Amino acid sequence: MADLTQITASARELVGKGASRAARREGFIPAVIYGDKQPPESINLEYKEIWQQIQTGQFLSTVYMIDVGGSNTRVIPRDVQLDPIRDFPVHVDFLRLSKDARITVSIPVVFRNEEESPGLKRGGVLNIVRHDVEVSCLADAIPGSLIVDLKGLEIGDSVHFSVISLPEGVTATITDRDFTVATISGAAPTEEEETEIEDDAEATVDAADGTTEDEEKKEDN
Repeated sequence: MADLTQITASARELVGKGASRAARREGFIPAVIYGDKQPPESINLEYKEIWQQIQTGQFLSTVYMIDVGGSNTRVIPRDVQLDPIRDFPVHVDFLRLSKDARITVSIPVVFRNEEESPGLKRGGVLNIVRHDVEVSCLADAIPGSLIVDLKGLEIGDSVHFSVISLPEGVTATITDRDFTVATISGAAPTEEEETEIEDDAEATVDAADGTTEDEEKKEDN
């Protein structure tokens, strides 16, 4: 396993809205570590350090090691609450990761070889249906991206999830269909492509409605 990014935190003795506001005034972000059948742990994080990690665009799919007073805990961020007006982070939830933990995480889709797509070279448009895909994998083996090869694709072609080569042990959380990742169309999507995209999006919402995650979450905001 590659070395994990270390985050330094301090224990937060007081909880509740008043304590959280006080922590923010001092340049901290209140956070909680939960899961792995252990009690939630309230902590404070350095604002600048966490903001730098969020700016990478991969914060929610990265495993970290949090040092709280010399005690290290392996975690993955599960939620970042943002200020509704100024859009900066005000609270973070972390999930503890036990050895061999399997997690659900969204992985970005990367498109390659656009210059080798005859359809795109003739003026076609790449319509990205999914910029990321939710997968299940070991916490020690989170893929950095999912690669789609556009070589040879023509106008009217669709890219489905089944063409993506997945690392060993990585599976999509959507298992009831071979969903669309992207299409190549002319200047605008055809009516058939729009219908397929809409149907795929509706099916995804339906599938998500029945899912839950094992959380022993904070009651502390």
